[in-house]
Amino acid sequence: MSTGTSTPSSSKTPTSASDTDIEQLLSREASAFQRELEVERILKAFKLNPYDILDIDESSKQEGIKRRYRQLSLFIHPDKTPHARAPDAFDLLKKAESELSDTAKREALDATIAEARLQLLRSHGFSTSTQDDDPKLRGLVPSFKVQLRAKVKDLLIEEEVRRRKAIKMNLANEGLEARKKEEEVATKKRKAEDDKTWEESRETRVDSWRSFNNNAKKKKKSKTQILG
Repeated sequence: MSTGTSTPSSSKTPTSASDTDIEQLLSREASAFQRELEVERILKAFKLNPYDILDIDESSKQEGIKRRYRQLSLFIHPDKTPHARAPDAFDLLKKAESELSDTAKREALDATIAEARLQLLRSHGFSTSTQDDDPKLRGLVPSFKVQLRAKVKDLLIEEEVRRRKAIKMNLANEGLEARKKEEEVATKKRKAEDDKTWEESRETRVDSWRSFNNNAKKKKKSKTQILG
C-alpha cells in the first residue's frame, strides 16, 4: 500500500481592480465633482455679501469665520480643482474673509442686515421684536430667511449705487478743481509772459519816446526860426 501526499490545487483568477481601488476612484471623482460645484456656488454668490460667499451664518464668531475660510480655500484651491475659474473663486473667498475680519466693515454689513430685517418685519405687520423662531415666521412662503436674504441684497445694492455715485461726484468735483487750478496756472503763466515781454520791450519804448521828443523839439525850433 503506497501512501502519497496530495497538495491542494490552487486556481488563480486574473487580477483586476479591487473593490477598494474602485471605491477610491469613485471617491476621487466625487470629490472633484464636489469641488467644482463649490466653485460654481462661490462664483454665483452675491458679491456684496461676504456671508453669502462663505456660506456662513451672520451670527458666526470670528474664529468660525476663519475656520470656514480655511476649509473652503483648501477645498477649492486652484492646485486641487481643475475648474477654470477656481482662482477667481479662491480670490472671492479671500476677499470675503478679509471684509468680515475688518471690524468696521463687518459692523456696517451687520447694520444693513439688521435694517433689512426690521423693514421686512414691518412689511408683514409684525413687531420689530419678533424673534427668528417665532411661529408666525415659520408659516411664511418663501421662508423668512429667503425673504431676508433678498431684502439684504436690495439694500446692499442701493448702498453700492450710492457709493458709486458719490465716487463719481467726487471725481467730477476733483476734475473741476483740477481744471480751475490749471486755468489759474495758465493765467499766471500768461501774465508772467506778458510781464516778460513788456520788460524786454522797455528799451524799444524808451528809444521811441526819445526819438519822438527829439523830433518834436526840432519841429518846434524850425517853426520858431520861420516865425522869427
